[in-house]
Amino acid sequence: MKQRNAKFEIGQVVRHRMFPFRGVVFDVDSEYANTEEWWNAIPQEIRPEKDQPFYHLFAENDESEYVAYVSEQNLVSDDSDRPIRHPQVDALFEKADAGHYKPKATYQH
Repeated sequence: MKQRNAKFEIGQVVRHRMFPFRGVVFDVDSEYANTEEWWNAIPQEIRPEKDQPFYHLFAENDESEYVAYVSEQNLVSDDSDRPIRHPQVDALFEKADAGHYKPKATYQH
């Protein structure tokens, strides 16, 4: 598979092109790295290609918060500057500029 550079970065707020949810990127896979079962559960007519970056999101819609795994082709930047209410966001990030969070510093020894 052809590897591409990721368009979105850790801490960036994005929204889905087709479905009503948005979230904060917390990890990026340079190409599809989930199970075949998950892949096959996506209806074929909207199934994205595997040879593109996929993003792990702390996501939310009007009803709930969850973790989502989304292809790059299905995401756009969300510069609304509305805070994300997912509880993991406050644990791992702090607010930065509009549309971005920055990872909190972690210390190890």
